[in-house]
Amino acid sequence: MPSRDFSLHGAIDLGARQVAMKKQQERRAQAAQAQTPGAPAAPAGAGPFVIDVTDQSFNADVVERSRTVPVLVDFWAEWCGPCKQLGPILEKLANEAQGRWILAKVDVDANPQLGAYMQQLGIRGIPFVAAVVAGQLLPFLNGAAPEPQVRQAIDQLFDALRAEGLLPEDAGAPAPAADAAEQPAADPMYLEAETALQNGDLDGARTAFQKILDVNPQDEHARGGIALVDLSLRVRTVNAQQVMADAERNPGDVTLQTQAADVEMVSGRIDEAFQRLVDTVRRTAGDDRDAARKHLLGLFDVLQPGDPRVGKARRALQSALF
Repeated sequence: MPSRDFSLHGAIDLGARQVAMKKQQERRAQAAQAQTPGAPAAPAGAGPFVIDVTDQSFNADVVERSRTVPVLVDFWAEWCGPCKQLGPILEKLANEAQGRWILAKVDVDANPQLGAYMQQLGIRGIPFVAAVVAGQLLPFLNGAAPEPQVRQAIDQLFDALRAEGLLPEDAGAPAPAADAAEQPAADPMYLEAETALQNGDLDGARTAFQKILDVNPQDEHARGGIALVDLSLRVRTVNAQQVMADAERNPGDVTLQTQAADVEMVSGRIDEAFQRLVDTVRRTAGDDRDAARKHLLGLFDVLQPGDPRVGKARRALQSALF
């Protein structure tokens, strides 16, 4: 994610949208209450600091709430792999903040009005995160990133808003950490990687993450960061449509199969990417098989530790090898 000026100058006023949707929401709420007397107006959220937001609850849960506390809105979908990497990071940071800001999650597939509204803003891809303060919407993050980078971006956002007088001094401030070892962003080596990422220097970010891994090969944050950087470096010059077509015509070409798996990963088709490489391992031998195997292992690191899709693919890989 490139460096950006976090300012609400030119931000989008959600007041007009709120008025336009109000009557429609009232009609839907009345219909829902008629079908299910006594039912709550909005679905249960994920906790006091992380809430699920719908077309119907957006105005109350985001626009109105933002007049007293900043709200970050995470637009995501079930099929989106990078969303599943970014989402847990945002939820962790929201819980750490202890109410200094709220995370609102929007499933764009289940909430077509909000999905369409996002497209009207010119946002075509997810994950996408918007900051809403005092009824004003500010596009904030587009795409997944490692936790240290997300943490720093949020801190910079709220620092800038406080400096402009748009937030009180304690609004959005991070909660004190219980254990400094849990805050890798404080490490100068992490700061080097984060700075490179924010400047769009993927090569520099990779070098910085590699330094961390050289010191601590078990560092999951650095491993995930370097895997995501490597994936981004590989796909940035690829013609996705051409690669997928060529891979379909040449199932035995390991280079094409690994490129196609990369395209599927960034498109959120995680299971398809893993299965493609497992199939490639199964049909090849020697150096080709080893190349496909190593590429698959590298893609595992892009996901959060413990992701069930990784466990499933590991078992399939073992079956293909033996």
